[in-house]
Amino acid sequence: MPADRGGLADPDAIETLFARGVTDGLPVVPPTRERVRRAIEATGRDGSELIALVPPNYGRATVEKIAINAVMAGCRAAYLPAVVAAVAAVCDDAFDLHGVSATTNAPAPLLVLNGPVRGALDVNCGAGVFGPGWRANATIGRAVRLVCVNVGGAVPGVVSMSTLAHPGRYTYCIGEHEEASPWDSLAVEHGFAPGRSTVAALAADAPLGVYDHASRTAPDLLATIAASLAVIVNHKMTHWGDTLLVLSPEHAATIAGDGWGKPEIRRFLHERLQRPVRELVPGRDGGEGLPEHVLRKFADPGRDATPIPKFRAPEHLKIVVAGGRAGRFSAIVPGWSFAHGSSLVFRAIDAP
Repeated sequence: MPADRGGLADPDAIETLFARGVTDGLPVVPPTRERVRRAIEATGRDGSELIALVPPNYGRATVEKIAINAVMAGCRAAYLPAVVAAVAAVCDDAFDLHGVSATTNAPAPLLVLNGPVRGALDVNCGAGVFGPGWRANATIGRAVRLVCVNVGGAVPGVVSMSTLAHPGRYTYCIGEHEEASPWDSLAVEHGFAPGRSTVAALAADAPLGVYDHASRTAPDLLATIAASLAVIVNHKMTHWGDTLLVLSPEHAATIAGDGWGKPEIRRFLHERLQRPVRELVPGRDGGEGLPEHVLRKFADPGRDATPIPKFRAPEHLKIVVAGGRAGRFSAIVPGWSFAHGSSLVFRAIDAP
């Protein structure tokens, strides 16, 4: 796909790439041979090396093909090791990219970067972490999306049939604000050394903001967060899987100030986010509810007080600290967990 003729850039390359249908609706950088060569070199790998088969069409994501899409996304060559690791993560079976790409739901691959790579690439972890203005965040996430479309075949409106989708399908990439966190990072929690650069991938809906300016204790603040968690997907959804809780530094400091760590946060939220069977009968206070095969386990569901959890286990609540140091705001990023659903997947970032 490199867009040059005899070494000279095609003056109409941008329009040509639009015509080929290989963009995300925004202009892309023409992937000249020289740009792609520099990107491949930054990985320390051979361009023909196969990184993954990309669902749903199981196209071959070689280093060269990933580099082409990363160049089109606007990545600097130095970003390529992170992009390669992210592509490997979303193609892991546990991520279920086939389901993510073809569902009528709205998930998009959310990338969370940890470790020294954040500083090396100038990844935004602070103010405006989900927003624009940072090349690394914008283009690394965009590169993965272009790989999903151009290599995996997840063309919007053709294969990717999300009813609504959300803007994260352009790009969805953040860094954890490890320096502002009172706890171990997401990557360290999952077994990586503090000095290791990693990327985690979660099939995720758009962030849901949680505002709480008044709470000054962990239980009060987490009660606010629990009430917001209770309504993700719908207010009667149960047994949900991996979901990301993004705590701002101020909110994290409030919770840690009471001596609470991530295990205490998860335990509090999991216990609070349970409802009795009688409130989860379909057609009562909303059409959704427990599926028939679950209701059959109870002799009189309409009166049964057995508590049913919102999340399958506390461990499905994944916690990071991100965002600016000023402002008592946090966010919930619902994962995609229908059937077996998608799980948070990690890959180490290996740079030459």
